[in-house]
Amino acid sequence: MRIMIVGAGLVGYHLCEKLSVEGQEVVLIDRDENKLRRLERELNILTVAGSGASAKTLEEAGIDKTDLFIAVTDSDEVNLVACIMSKQYDVKRRIARVRNEDFLSPGMPLNEKALGLDLLISPDLAMTDEIIKLSKVSEAFDVAEFAHGQVLLLGYTVHEDNPCAGLSLLQIKEQKGSYRFVVVAIVRDGVTIIPRGEDRLEVGDKFYIMARSPDVSAVEDMFNLISVKAHRVFIIGGGNIGYQVARRMEEDNIAVRLVERDPVRCEYLTENLRNTVVLNCDGLEAHDLVEEGIDQADLVISVTHSDTTNILSSLLAKHHGAKKCITKITRPDFIPLLGKLGIDVALSPRLVAADMILRFVRRGAIISVATLLDSEAEIVEVKVPDNSPFIDAPLRAISFPRGAVVGAIIRESQVFIPSGETTLQRDDNLVIFFIQTARKAVETFFEL
Repeated sequence: MRIMIVGAGLVGYHLCEKLSVEGQEVVLIDRDENKLRRLERELNILTVAGSGASAKTLEEAGIDKTDLFIAVTDSDEVNLVACIMSKQYDVKRRIARVRNEDFLSPGMPLNEKALGLDLLISPDLAMTDEIIKLSKVSEAFDVAEFAHGQVLLLGYTVHEDNPCAGLSLLQIKEQKGSYRFVVVAIVRDGVTIIPRGEDRLEVGDKFYIMARSPDVSAVEDMFNLISVKAHRVFIIGGGNIGYQVARRMEEDNIAVRLVERDPVRCEYLTENLRNTVVLNCDGLEAHDLVEEGIDQADLVISVTHSDTTNILSSLLAKHHGAKKCITKITRPDFIPLLGKLGIDVALSPRLVAADMILRFVRRGAIISVATLLDSEAEIVEVKVPDNSPFIDAPLRAISFPRGAVVGAIIRESQVFIPSGETTLQRDDNLVIFFIQTARKAVETFFEL
């Protein structure tokens, strides 16, 4: 597939990196020639210097041979004009990143449908959705839903008090055999492992489990993970993300305190939020925050415009007793470091948006797909092909690609976690976890 991307910022770079590794033909357009030369050396892509809103530039880049067009510059106008122009060249699919919420409302005259786009995405709204999703689970730092929410993939960190630390997966299964779950991956020192029975969980590891939604609480108890549902929430930063998160949490009757230092913005927040307590103070003023009860918070969400403030306010909250922190950070390079500082979840709005675009791009024979923010791995939900030679065969007898594992099976709207004796049937849907090096093998195996 030939993919044209306009904008060489963080979102564009992340998309180029992921899609070029998959063997897609990627063309990147940007005004910054120095940046393009550097990216062309680092990635297997073609680059064209110029404006994505210029017909001449698009034609020079080969727009007439393009299957997918993605515009992700920092300008809404450039992104929309570029996508509209690409439509004149019969590009099959078009995606634009926008910040203005007016373009995202179904009732507005210039929405996704009216503009003839396949996907309009806002980093702020994507970030809001991710925060809300993470706020509904306890110690998990990552979560993805499959089978319409019946199956969850959850990422956790192995702490010293975890009773399974030092045990192999086989020992865990023998001790906790009544629980139905699959450990689909272990991330150790930045390396993703698709584990076998002899692999062990070590303190400091990050591990991913696949479980049915009703079983998550029991599985968390087994790993001594504290089931803390967010009833008392502090949000540091009353910008667009903080405001959207507070509004969504009000709908779930969660007690929210929103900290914003700008008095003018506080007035806006007070007028537009029903039950949220708006506090006009600094997110780094420990005395004021403790006085307001941040030490009793189930969840602290730091989403100011400053990475420094977000990191320090999260560390401050954890020091005083907050149970969980979600921290916005613009520089994704720092995300792996923050876990070592004690921050539970670090999210980059641009990476969240890029991953949402990737999920859309990869749809087709794949029913749903998720990428893990802290791992070179993906999870896909696929339908067993009608002509599959492994129908009615037990999983243990099927030679799945190395680096891939079946985490769940959906059969006639019922979900179950498989064992080696489980047999596949026609029309089953499989949730498969795999690392990047196994992608081609998985696609070939399932005829994707």
